[in-house]
Amino acid sequence: MLKFAAAMPEMATEVRLKLIEQFPAFKDLGKADIDAVKEAHKSTLAANENSQDHFYKASQDQRDALRADLGRDDLSWEQREALHDRLDRNVGQVYEKDSESKQFLGTGMKVVAATGAAALVLGVVFVGGKVAGTSEDGSEESQQD
Repeated sequence: MLKFAAAMPEMATEVRLKLIEQFPAFKDLGKADIDAVKEAHKSTLAANENSQDHFYKASQDQRDALRADLGRDDLSWEQREALHDRLDRNVGQVYEKDSESKQFLGTGMKVVAATGAAALVLGVVFVGGKVAGTSEDGSEESQQD
């Protein structure tokens, strides 16, 4: 679609004007595409949030169990050290999951922004084609191809 829009300035004026007459249809198509991307993004965000919640709950449960074990009086120094290492790994995994989620969200926002920008570019190209196809006195210019 972008290649098509970029080729508009090279088209004959009559062809461009006929295409411009269809601009509302292109606009509606672009809006539908943006709406579809937006809905897919919302669904993906919801699934990601649900996954995050399950991970954080499981991690918290593990930390609670490790803390309870650390509260026991019958543990040797080595056993306590092993439990502390496991607790440290758990915290590290939560940190990694949080960073991964932020990166995922950033990428998703870039996709939504790029889709919106593409729709804007298409609109500008189509409207620009209409302006370029009209002379200053408002009459159509003819272009020989």
